[in-house]
Amino acid sequence: MSAGNRRLPGALLTLLLAWLVLYPILVVVAEAARGDAIAAFLSRGGEWHALWASLWISLASVALAAAVGVPLAFLFEWLDFPGRKTLGSVIALPAVLPPFVGVIAFLFLYGESGFVARAVQHVLGLERAPWRLQGAGAILLVHAYSMYVYFYLFTRAGLAKLDASMLEAAQALGAGRWETLRRVTLPLIRPALAGAALLVFMTALGSFSAPYVFGGGFRVMTTQIVATKLNGELPLAMVETVALASVALGGLLILRHTEGDDILVALGKGTAPRRRPIQSRGGRALATAAGWLLALLLLLPHLTLGLVSLVPYGTWTTEAMPPVLSVVNYQRLFGEPERLRPLVNSLWMAAASTAAAVALALVAGTLVGRRRPGRIPWRGPIEGLLALPWALPGTVFAVALATTFSAQRPWALRWVLVGTVALLPLGLLVRNLPLTGRAILAGFRQLDPALDEAAASLGAGRWAAFRRVTLPLLRPALAAGASLAFVAALGDFVTAIVLYTYDNRPISIEIMSSLRLSELGVAAAFGVILMGLSALVLALGARR
Repeated sequence: MSAGNRRLPGALLTLLLAWLVLYPILVVVAEAARGDAIAAFLSRGGEWHALWASLWISLASVALAAAVGVPLAFLFEWLDFPGRKTLGSVIALPAVLPPFVGVIAFLFLYGESGFVARAVQHVLGLERAPWRLQGAGAILLVHAYSMYVYFYLFTRAGLAKLDASMLEAAQALGAGRWETLRRVTLPLIRPALAGAALLVFMTALGSFSAPYVFGGGFRVMTTQIVATKLNGELPLAMVETVALASVALGGLLILRHTEGDDILVALGKGTAPRRRPIQSRGGRALATAAGWLLALLLLLPHLTLGLVSLVPYGTWTTEAMPPVLSVVNYQRLFGEPERLRPLVNSLWMAAASTAAAVALALVAGTLVGRRRPGRIPWRGPIEGLLALPWALPGTVFAVALATTFSAQRPWALRWVLVGTVALLPLGLLVRNLPLTGRAILAGFRQLDPALDEAAASLGAGRWAAFRRVTLPLLRPALAAGASLAFVAALGDFVTAIVLYTYDNRPISIEIMSSLRLSELGVAAAFGVILMGLSALVLALGARR
């Protein structure tokens, strides 16, 4: 397709993406500017406290995740000891837990009535639980557990690309081990560290599940927005949404600026440093034991979720361990159609939103993703719009969509979707666009343009070449983007709590409802099912 032929489709796709992604944000900004909501926001100290809490919690999450993930990456990438490969995979397991399910697992394990608190209370003979898992400390604990994986994976990838000759040259010039680490290794992997920091900061800033469950009286802006909306103060909720979006975009720009251009320096012609085996037998045994102990600690939330799912309703009161275990909760879930309805809702909404996001990403890749000489029309706007939902918290987009589609103004491209089953899948579609877009655009850029020319020379039409040549070559990118998007939509809680209706309530909302009714076993059973489905989909995506 020539550049001229791509102009009109590119313009139409840009307009569609702008309507889905940018227009709702502009509507919220316009609505927030009306009335006295801005003055109310500026005059209330609680609003500023919530905004400041979101900022410092996000920065502290970056520091804690780096403190855990970076040393682990060095340990598993530079040292060789028995069980290293298996343990290296186990350490990435927190990524399998959907955010809300991970929070619930922490509640069952470390909460006031969790296994650890009950065990300590029983051993010490206390009348009450020894602690309450609430406030900023609890939120940071959950964030550190769930987000260190980003630093671990990014740092390992950066270390694997290092040129060993650079480290050898530093040592030949008299640099010691720590000086080489400080002046050579860390600067070379700075792009990887900055990328991980950016991902953790944005994830923590938009985090809703942990502050919602463990916040107590401590509020961040994501929970403040939902509380304000539930109180009926919609104009104020819009101002809060704009404030959080501004902080997110500011943090994104600052952290992107710290990446710099050092990534070019890290590319060398040599091989990565060899892993150093631990020489002493005692050292190897200690490293192996410590690794398996850490793996067990990381697996405890998963195991706890499975154990609680086997506890029948009303059988576990003050005991340290459940006295009765059975599969009655699973029998209730699969034996009562109404109980399974949230799972079915989550599956069809995740499938529909993922399919739509993949289709939009494929169209974008066809128009702007291939490597071509010269300027490609609409490349910048299309790529920017595909990435924008990732740069803003999920609460921001949820409120923006709810505001935009709460009025019947066809001339302004606004229709009433609030209260219908269509709005939540639309929100999930918008949140999925960065995952499918980045993966599929990257896949298109790896294709050789000569393949299209070869197909055309053999008589294949444009559609036949796309179906028989392009799509098979894009299969890894499609599988990666689709599996990540499906899992994110399947376990979504942030978008759902703002946009769901009773008819399309998803599994995350049903888990929260079960907890409110003290049906811990049913909530855990839903969590196990969600965790299993997520792991299965990610495994299938990785296999493809």
